[in-house]
Amino acid sequence: MKAGGLLRWSRAASVPLIAVLVLTGEASPRHPVPHGGNREAATARRLSALRRDPLQLQAFLREMPKGGDLHNHLSGAIYAESYLRWAAEDQLCIATATMTIVACNGTPAQMSAGDVLQNAALYNQAVDAMSMRNWNPALNGHDHFFAAFGKFGPMANRLAEMLAEVTARAASEHVSYLELMLTPDSGPAAIGRSTGWDPDLARLRQHLLEAGLRDAVIARVRQRLDAAESRQHDLLHCGTPTADPGCAVTVRYIAQVGRAAPREVVFAQMLAWFELARAEPRVVALNLVQPEDDPTALRDFTLHMTMLDVLHREYPRVPIALHAGELAEGMVPPEALRFHVRQSVQMGHALRIGHGTSVMNEDRPLNLLGELAARNVLVEVALTSHEQILSGRGKPHPLPLLLAHRVPVALVTDDMGVSRSTHTEEFVKAVQDHGLDYVALKHMVRNSIEYAFADTATKKKLRLELEGALAAFEQRQALATMRPDRTPR
Repeated sequence: MKAGGLLRWSRAASVPLIAVLVLTGEASPRHPVPHGGNREAATARRLSALRRDPLQLQAFLREMPKGGDLHNHLSGAIYAESYLRWAAEDQLCIATATMTIVACNGTPAQMSAGDVLQNAALYNQAVDAMSMRNWNPALNGHDHFFAAFGKFGPMANRLAEMLAEVTARAASEHVSYLELMLTPDSGPAAIGRSTGWDPDLARLRQHLLEAGLRDAVIARVRQRLDAAESRQHDLLHCGTPTADPGCAVTVRYIAQVGRAAPREVVFAQMLAWFELARAEPRVVALNLVQPEDDPTALRDFTLHMTMLDVLHREYPRVPIALHAGELAEGMVPPEALRFHVRQSVQMGHALRIGHGTSVMNEDRPLNLLGELAARNVLVEVALTSHEQILSGRGKPHPLPLLLAHRVPVALVTDDMGVSRSTHTEEFVKAVQDHGLDYVALKHMVRNSIEYAFADTATKKKLRLELEGALAAFEQRQALATMRPDRTPR
């Protein structure tokens, strides 16, 4: 049975018909608009009819309201072409041996980014090096994927431009909410190194706070976000008649902890981001990033969960999302596949799990699926990065099992710039590779707002907007099924 046929979920009440008619102006006596569930059913039939037509399926899913993207690394969401353009504007260079953006030093091993933009061969090599474009899937996608991030590191000062790019793109694909992962400040790492390690985590927390971890970080991050968001609004012409639709996309931030760092740095970052999320409403959670199979990350996995357990007691209202189960057989010893997701939930207090693709390799996997469902832990499914990092296309993905066991799921992009993907492409893969139907997609779209870490008032607003957008979309699709000559707008 296809995944989309496994379940049928209850739906919230539809937006009143009169509201939909006002929104779209499409009703006519000759072609009455179907009501409520009939619109949904007609839309589901249309998706089913388009399933084997890749071009029309792409157009249908591009126009579908998608709610929120809950797992989106900001630096990885930017396309390489933008990084190269900004490097040229900032008069930086490209180290041609590795295609890495660097400060210019006048050596023959470098070429100015501006000159690279004028050299088609080098330009294309740079784009390929900074992304998965033209990558041979038979080779090691994992290493190429993660190596790409080191090639555009100097562009971190372009936060405003990065925000403008991702919000404009989200709006163009009918995404209304973004939770963007970033590292808000470099200060905690330095303080962690200078303070050193103490296995008494409560005492270590106190030493870090006495070293000024809280106040300096919060002030710097607020200043940085204020400046970047103000510049982003200028770039998108927000508040003017020519405002980009990206101005309407709601953005919140998830603070990143580098799990491959020394343990004293990891704990300092965790503590800083717990303090930050408690004080700054735009920063809504924290997450551990970097490859889960990194030797340090593997060695210290349980230690990291212990750190989160200790800090969660001090900051119980700060949500935690964790990368876990972004692994595959053969990548790590079998023992490492047996507990990461479970520990992330039970010890790490994760409310959302990123990836979770190795969930069936865990001890008592069906029991774990039941626990995820009972705890309402959402799994953020990133199909494109699964294929590229874990060589996952054509191999079993747990998405159908997650749905069958009623584990909450939402589709996410992960790193669309590095992956050369889009919001829409994740939905296309869900339909083509996993057989999901419209009702399943719609349920996951609603999950993307329901399980967001935004405040209650923001989520209420986002829910209302999403329901109105879904109702209008379904009306257009229902009309198209009644009038085959009509192309939905």
